[in-house]
Amino acid sequence: MSHPPGPPARAPALDLVDWGRTAYADAWRRQEELVAARNDGRAADTLVFTEHDPVFTLGVRRGAEQNLLWDPAELARRGIALVTTNRGGDITYHGPGQIVGYPIVHLAPRKDLHAYLRFLEEVMIASVARFGLAAGRNPGKTGIWIGKRKIAAIGVAVKKWTTFHGFALNVNTDLAPFTGIIPCGITAADGTVTSMHLELGRPVDLAAVKRTLAAEFRARLPEFFAGATA
Repeated sequence: MSHPPGPPARAPALDLVDWGRTAYADAWRRQEELVAARNDGRAADTLVFTEHDPVFTLGVRRGAEQNLLWDPAELARRGIALVTTNRGGDITYHGPGQIVGYPIVHLAPRKDLHAYLRFLEEVMIASVARFGLAAGRNPGKTGIWIGKRKIAAIGVAVKKWTTFHGFALNVNTDLAPFTGIIPCGITAADGTVTSMHLELGRPVDLAAVKRTLAAEFRARLPEFFAGATA
């Protein structure tokens, strides 16, 4: 028996904020404050954008520190900080020209982290497609890729089913610092790292990319939660 379609899913409330350029440790602290506010009902789901001062961040994956190739003296010479975090994943780089997105989203209606990671990938795949780039998934690896070139990384954490940390999309990023690590454990045989600038052969307007990411995130969030009862 067929059933008439139900009412369209209503978009969840979503605040959008841009912190500009931040030190990683300060942004982490501010995320923790937002997570506490979301869990206490003092804040709505929030999508935060920022660009970080140059930093290597280590995730909770075992052996992540072994993928750091530069010693402390080299890090100091290049002005790159090193921070151990509580997000998932391996080691990665954040720096100017890279859009970092921190969704502070309460997942209690759909407690499925794997589906949430796929949702973030879909948001970025659709976003870069609007700029003419055909990105996709790499089986067994989180993030999005153009062929064997990784253009975005994902690493998340949750507290009481509210997410924090998130994704990093290389837009106009200087890719040289990635030579100081084995990014996300990706060896030369696995692939390399790229950016929208490199793929398109021109600088890309960061504000336009942020608007696109926000629009795709907002449009797809009801679909993600609808999957809880699909």
